[in-house]
Amino acid sequence: QVRLMESGGALVQSGGSLTLSCTTSGFTFADYAIAWFRQASGKEREGVSCIMKDSATYYADAAEGRFTVSREQSRSAVYLQMNSLRPEDTATYYCHYTGPDDWPYWGQGTQVNVSS
Repeated sequence: QVRLMESGGALVQSGGSLTLSCTTSGFTFADYAIAWFRQASGKEREGVSCIMKDSATYYADAAEGRFTVSREQSRSAVYLQMNSLRPEDTATYYCHYTGPDDWPYWGQGTQVNVSS
């Protein structure tokens, strides 16, 4: 059974930092890219960052230069280090993986609130 579980969300002040974690199980972690998405209240879910199986990384414009994604093969985990947080980063953050059947898998999300 595929599982993705996010953690690390919290309330932080503007300018602060957080590291989110996504732990996975039920698939061959080393063979797949993992992505981070976020969804703010009343808005559509949007992509934040992606890390490929070879650890190549990609970032949305809003995340570039402030967020860093990484993966730890031994723990089948992906991390999102977020620095210089802004109120507009407030959202529920999800990790995502697309399985070999092209089925999308999501975690339950972790809430990040950035106060001004």
